[in-house]
Amino acid sequence: MSTYNPPTLEQLALEALLRNDAIDFSDLENLPPMLFPPLFIEAFKSRRTEILKATVAAWPFFYLPVGPLLKTANVKMMQVVLDGIDILMNQNVCPRMRKLQVLDLRDVHQDFWNAWAGREDGMCSPDILRKKQGPESLPTYALTQRLQVVTNLILFRSLEEDQKCLLQWAQKNSDSLQLVCLKMKIFCSPPEIVKEVLNIFQPIYIEELEIYTPEVLSFLGFFPHFLDQMRNIIKFNLHQIRIQYNNPLDVFMEGVKYSANFFSQFSKLKHLQSLYLNGAHFSYDNMEILFRCLKTPLESLSMSFCQLSTSDLKHMTKCQSLYQLKELHFKTVVFCKSSFKSLQILLESVSETLQSLQFEHCRMKKSQLKVLLPSLSQCSQLNIINFYNNNFSSAVLKDLLQCTANLSNLTVEVYPAPKECYDPLGNVSMDSFSELCPELVEILLPKRLPKKIMFATPTCPRCWGCCIYVIEDMIMSTSSCLCWELIED
Repeated sequence: MSTYNPPTLEQLALEALLRNDAIDFSDLENLPPMLFPPLFIEAFKSRRTEILKATVAAWPFFYLPVGPLLKTANVKMMQVVLDGIDILMNQNVCPRMRKLQVLDLRDVHQDFWNAWAGREDGMCSPDILRKKQGPESLPTYALTQRLQVVTNLILFRSLEEDQKCLLQWAQKNSDSLQLVCLKMKIFCSPPEIVKEVLNIFQPIYIEELEIYTPEVLSFLGFFPHFLDQMRNIIKFNLHQIRIQYNNPLDVFMEGVKYSANFFSQFSKLKHLQSLYLNGAHFSYDNMEILFRCLKTPLESLSMSFCQLSTSDLKHMTKCQSLYQLKELHFKTVVFCKSSFKSLQILLESVSETLQSLQFEHCRMKKSQLKVLLPSLSQCSQLNIINFYNNNFSSAVLKDLLQCTANLSNLTVEVYPAPKECYDPLGNVSMDSFSELCPELVEILLPKRLPKKIMFATPTCPRCWGCCIYVIEDMIMSTSSCLCWELIED
């Protein structure tokens, strides 16, 4: 016996609206607000462009998170949404009286649409509606009387079609709306594209910026003008993805000049919390200006592929903006022999706040590590520690583990395999590896049980794997690189 489920009044109303190709936004002015989200979804799915434009123009809430729907659509559908905004902006309505205030193109608030798409009874809780119609992460300083269009951008060597569409539309409507980009990633984009985008998306609204460039010097030459305007940036990552050594003396002198101008702009970044610098140009006594210009307490400082001089480290220890660090990460950083005393002072300064410490592939030696151990033992809040890919003997690792044995908050520990695991040709002896690693772990057991501890060899140049000894929640496992597995077979 079949059960007949008659359509709800809402379903009948939506079907009637979707059959009307000549619908106008004025036809929707008296439509109950609860019908707009399901109407928007159905019009979007069925590509009913005129209805979609009218729905956008008459949207009864102050926030429209259209990004989750656009991520699987083509440029045409974005243009339809923007056309709907044009209709809205051409109405003779005071901006304060306009209901829609924020169009969000980011892939966020999928739960808003899920709440409507998943309904079986044709109703949606008013509490859900109230929770879903506000932009939780939009900063208050970005809210003005002009309509806000919010997005995140990823720029490559050329602009994508949807990016061109948005930029052209924004230029045409620059007097009536405000483009807000909160997160921007730049991958090898030519300076002219970066300039074009930042001249349309005002840099003041950017909160997170990641830049990957092979031409750091040319980038440092034109970018300070825009960095000066990024007063609300919170997280800034700059990656030099290829290091060129043509005419090294000229490159060095240019690096000093450009990095000085670049770092001087950091005095304007009053909200900066996280800084990551990757590249040889951020080194060789160039860091004094940066540490002098930091004006806000950082939570995270990461540096990689550079060489820090004794002078750099001394200026770092004097920078009070680093005294509340939660993360301090160095990867493939070469330290001068006399710089570890400064590192010891820095660790002492952050001992009450530091939660993550990494010295990965930093060519540390026994004497250098010995300088750090007293201050390391004071870092009681540490939960992550990483000394991977340093050339330590078993005796040195024992000293290190005796120091970390009292750090009860550690949840992740990464150490290099001891030197005794390698034969004279640098090949791993799995027998020695499997024997020495458990002995090292036993040093911790009288004080604490490690939650996750790992010993690993450097990456194999042939198979790009490595040998790993892991104990997690007291369950031990050992794995070898592919080359060793082939030898065993």
